Amino acid sequence: MTTGTIKKVISDRGFGFITAEDGKEYFFHRDGLTASINFDRLAGGERVAFDVEQSPKGARAKNVQTA
Repeated sequence: MTTGTIKKVISDRGFGFITAEDGKEYFFHRDGLTASINFDRLAGGERVAFDVEQSPKGARAKNVQTA
C-alpha cells in the first residue's frame, strides 16, 4: 500500500486528491473509500493508506483507509 495525506476534498462532487509520500498526486472518488472512512467527515491533512489502480484517465487511489 501507498501512504499519503488528503490534499483536497470536493465534497459536493464526491471526490478529492491525495498527495503520496513520494510527491505524486492521486485522484480518489468516494466509492474508493473503505468503510473505515466517512467521506462526509473527511478533511485535508488526514493521513491515509491506499492502493493505486490505473483508470482511463490515469492512476487513481482505491481502497483508501486511515493510516
